[in-house]
Amino acid sequence: MSDSTLHHAAAEGYAQGADTYVRGRPDYPPQVSAWLADTLGLQPGQTVLEVGAGTGKFTPRLLQTGARVIVLEPVQAMLAKLSKAYPEVEAHQGTVQAIPLADASVDVVVCAQAFHWFANHEALAEIHRVLKPGGRLGLIWNLRDASFKWVAKLDALVNQWEGDAPRFYTGVWRQAFPFDGLGPLQEQRFIQPHKGLVEDVIFNRVRSTSFISALAPDEREKVEQQLREFVASHSVLNHGGEVSVPYITYAFVTQKPA
Repeated sequence: MSDSTLHHAAAEGYAQGADTYVRGRPDYPPQVSAWLADTLGLQPGQTVLEVGAGTGKFTPRLLQTGARVIVLEPVQAMLAKLSKAYPEVEAHQGTVQAIPLADASVDVVVCAQAFHWFANHEALAEIHRVLKPGGRLGLIWNLRDASFKWVAKLDALVNQWEGDAPRFYTGVWRQAFPFDGLGPLQEQRFIQPHKGLVEDVIFNRVRSTSFISALAPDEREKVEQQLREFVASHSVLNHGGEVSVPYITYAFVTQKPA
């Protein structure tokens, strides 16, 4: 694996923040099971490759389909957590630009919360190579619902630190499409709140953001102070009980012609 293919915010932030990622990231809504089965066509006897699998937040959804699951993740600290949690999964450390699998060897490729990091022709060419004819590529993201004013303010607080880190919300990742050899993107959306303690759904969720985790200690402390002030000033978050953050799940699929 070449470090030059991995953005510095991902390489540094996710290596340092693997534990926080596990605690702070929301789960995926129940509708994802039907998306995997009906839209991506995953079922027992098939093989699915999860690219940018992280700590395995999405991996159990793939295992539930009964398909053979292979994962690819560049950050060793995250891959170690995934392998410990799901030892039955075939795990590889590496990047999407050099997938260690044979041509036409998988039925489905899935990127959960990851494709914006490698949304380019080189990555799609490798994904296209390992997909069987008729195979599908699924892209999925959980995103806070910024149509709520307080959520938009939280996003603005976080986004001021993003630097040049690729993000889903900017839509830049869409420039990788159309791609010759893959059909048009089809989109579905699901809604589910992220519920839990404010320490997890606000603080640990923000801490798990790659470019936040990669900040220098004094800058991370500035973020912490901003978050404390933000929580204190919003009654939906400072009441001392379980809090709920609205999320939208964006799911896309494209298919390699049979």
